[in-house]
Amino acid sequence: MSDDAPGQILPAGFGFRPYRGDEDHGPMAAVRLGCAERDRIDARSVVEGLPTAAEIAEASAKLEEPSRNQILVVRDGNVVGYSTIRWWQERDDTWLYLHRGHLLPEHRGQGIGSVMLSWAEERIRRLVEQHGTARTAVIGANAAAWEQDAAALLLAAGYRRVFSLVELELRDLQQLPEPGTELPAGIRTGPIGTSHHHAAWSTVVNSYANTSWTPKWTFQEFVDTADPACWRAAWNGQDLVGVALCSIRRHDRAVGEVEELSVRADHRRLGIGRVLLLDGLRSLREHGATTARLFTGTANPHRSYDLYESVGFRRQNEYVRYRKPLD
Repeated sequence: MSDDAPGQILPAGFGFRPYRGDEDHGPMAAVRLGCAERDRIDARSVVEGLPTAAEIAEASAKLEEPSRNQILVVRDGNVVGYSTIRWWQERDDTWLYLHRGHLLPEHRGQGIGSVMLSWAEERIRRLVEQHGTARTAVIGANAAAWEQDAAALLLAAGYRRVFSLVELELRDLQQLPEPGTELPAGIRTGPIGTSHHHAAWSTVVNSYANTSWTPKWTFQEFVDTADPACWRAAWNGQDLVGVALCSIRRHDRAVGEVEELSVRADHRRLGIGRVLLLDGLRSLREHGATTARLFTGTANPHRSYDLYESVGFRRQNEYVRYRKPLD
């Protein structure tokens, strides 16, 4: 048994094995599809939808040492579940080590989920020791509000609910309202060019200055994922004062996403956010999207639900974030 093998024993007929790369992406996608009905998965969710084999391949490629930080549950050679670990540093210097497990419903209730959870925690403790992050490290796990099996497992293991992400949907982009308000004198809106990328990034980062549980986001990470075709910004003279960063989903181009909507603190309550949001949504429509999604945290101090609902968004999903002290 390797150092990364689980310390607990699975029921007879089940086993663990490491992730092997391309050969596993189809079976892993099949596990997610097999969980969809029981866990009420929203296939179009921009938070946690129903990934294809290609999307699982992309996510696995971004993991550090995927063969050690993903483990598969097999029965008679067939993949019936898997767990994944990833980590990042948050704005307050907390290191969050997040694990997420998926197990076909017909194999639940036999203690397999508990063994998967134990593997993840044991592996995270080794990672924390290797990284030297014990002073600020915490263990995290996710579950949608209606994933009763996962929630019960986490709560029984000592996790506590810390916040939620609420996802909203605007079902028909053909039905956008008019802005309904004039921009203040001197404010103009338009697309975001490369020369404005740093200002756009700063505007978003600064909007999270007093928000808990948010990852650090470097300018290089911003540039690496930039997709500016549907981005819009507002300026007061030469100063960028707000952004709406919208994009078309690569694997479902009928769905647009409002990734960020941020207005500088000294320019809020002036109607700029609404105008930017509608500009971004119209751009998504022009690029082929028929519907739009976004999510916001319940820990968000600005609580923008009223704005989103005023243009037609409606609450669709809730995704709960759980945490547990390292010890």
